[in-house]
This record gives sequence, C-alpha cells and structure tokens, in this order.
Amino acid sequence: MSESIEDMVARIATMDLDDLRVFWGQRFGAPPALRSEPIMRRLLAWRVQAEAFGGLDETTVKALARNGAPEAEGKHLGFGARLTRNWKGRKVEVVVEEDGFRWEDQLFPSLSAAATAIAGTRWNGPRFFGLRDQP
Repeated sequence: MSESIEDMVARIATMDLDDLRVFWGQRFGAPPALRSEPIMRRLLAWRVQAEAFGGLDETTVKALARNGAPEAEGKHLGFGARLTRNWKGRKVEVVVEEDGFRWEDQLFPSLSAAATAIAGTRWNGPRFFGLRDQP
C-alpha cells in the first residue's frame, strides 16, 4: 500500500536537511540550494500536496504574475534617503538610489547585500539599519 499524503507530510516534518534533499531529489530532481530545514520542509510538503491535489488556481497564478517582483526593502524610503549606523567604531552610510543601495562608491542590489559587505558576514539589511525595529 502506498503512503498517504498526510503520512508523507508528517514524515517530511521529521526529516533533517540531508534527508529532505534526498527525498526531493528522488521525487522532483535536483533540490534547491537551501540551508534552512524549516523552509525546505515547507517547500517539499507544498510540492507533494500540489502534486497530489493540484497547485495554485489560474486566478492566483495571474494575480501573482501581475504583482511582479517585490521591491527591495528600503526603497520605500525614497531615492536619496540615507541610512546610517555606527559599526565597529565607525559611521557607515548607505544611500538609496534608483538602481540599488550605494555604500562607498559601490552599488548593491539590496540593502542586505550592502549590510553584508559592511559587516563582512551575512546580515539582513533592514535589521542591520534598524528598519525592522520600527512599528
């Protein structure tokens, strides 16, 4: 007897990242290059259920396509806005531009990319500049 979708989703919830990747590979081909178990579990559970019951309806697919790509977080501040922070004893400043975020004459596609360059380690840009702390 084959495993029910409910049992399969329950099993996915207990898998570690390596098991998730193996399961994905066996069922759907090359797995995404994710390092987050919770995200991988959600994606895999959705794929299994969508395969069994159908994916998004046509209206939802059209609505998502109509909305287009999301705007980089921080762009809502407007072009020319300056985000500043003291980092390791020095003041850093990033300027919002039409094509991205400028720090020290270098343009970054996202605030997170700029924050990562500044810090030297991966950072969430809005959190780095305190935008997530605001109500």
